[in-house]
Amino acid sequence: MTRITKTLAFLTTAAVALGAALPASAQAERVLKFAHVYETAEPYHTCAVAANDALMTATDNRLGIEVFPASTLGKESDINEGLSLGTVDIIYTGQLFAGRYYGPLAIGGAPFMFRDYAHWDAYRNSDLFNELTQGYADATGNHVTSLTYYGQRHVTSNKPILTPADMDGLKIRVPNAPLYMMFPKATGANPTPIAFAEVYLALQQGTVDAQENPLPTIQAKKFYEVQSNINLTGHITDALLTIVGGPTWTSLSEEDQAALEQVLDDTATCATEQVIEAENNLKQWFIDEGVTVNEVDRGPFIEAVKAMHNGDMATWDQATYDRLQAIGQ
Repeated sequence: MTRITKTLAFLTTAAVALGAALPASAQAERVLKFAHVYETAEPYHTCAVAANDALMTATDNRLGIEVFPASTLGKESDINEGLSLGTVDIIYTGQLFAGRYYGPLAIGGAPFMFRDYAHWDAYRNSDLFNELTQGYADATGNHVTSLTYYGQRHVTSNKPILTPADMDGLKIRVPNAPLYMMFPKATGANPTPIAFAEVYLALQQGTVDAQENPLPTIQAKKFYEVQSNINLTGHITDALLTIVGGPTWTSLSEEDQAALEQVLDDTATCATEQVIEAENNLKQWFIDEGVTVNEVDRGPFIEAVKAMHNGDMATWDQATYDRLQAIGQ
């Protein structure tokens, strides 16, 4: 664990204990806007808030960070657009949203692409991932610094989902990026894109029957209050890219670029470790809350989806797919 990571962990704990964000970066000569769609209690946010002090220290107060959570600067598509416009400096975003600008990068967010966490971890440290992020940079001018573990995505519903047949006709909310529709389409469900901030109400009002997210997000967004079943489909081993907008990145000196990259990498480590810990504990937490948690045989779901991996929805070529599958073998 690096010194910066230790500092982030300490400051994150302090921020949660205070129940509020850490002091703003008023002392910094330049304050970078860091936007995301997640709640203030989630590690993505608390670790990003803690990164302010680390970045100020690393740059002798030349740079600081102000974090804008919970879609306050727009939904995910808005903040992605904001990177090139210069209206935001840094974002967390799903790989499938970034994949709109450079298709091959979306492969890491597609369903059942990874065998397990170890496969995903090897991918984020691989030459393939570096090549894909460079392709995204060439296409957009924006710079990917880090990949943060988001967790395994599971389906929540008001009935058990144990087989692909149980998905048939289910109206399920998905994020508004095309590849999130692969899993529902492969299993006969009806994918319905809805902005993240609107999902709770859509579930409560019956606009959709189900949604899918990792356990920490289901807890943070309180989806378990309006869904009786959590079905452990684990259909996406998901992650968030940390991206610095091109106008911001090119305006920084090499020294400050290196400092920002290191701080954002340590921020990703901070959040990843907390998400892993939460995943390990939350199954029992939900059971204690009266939610039905269903173990699922993932084999039939995997077979249904694999048939689509290199079909019409794929935004990558066969060679990229084969390289990803070979990682860690």
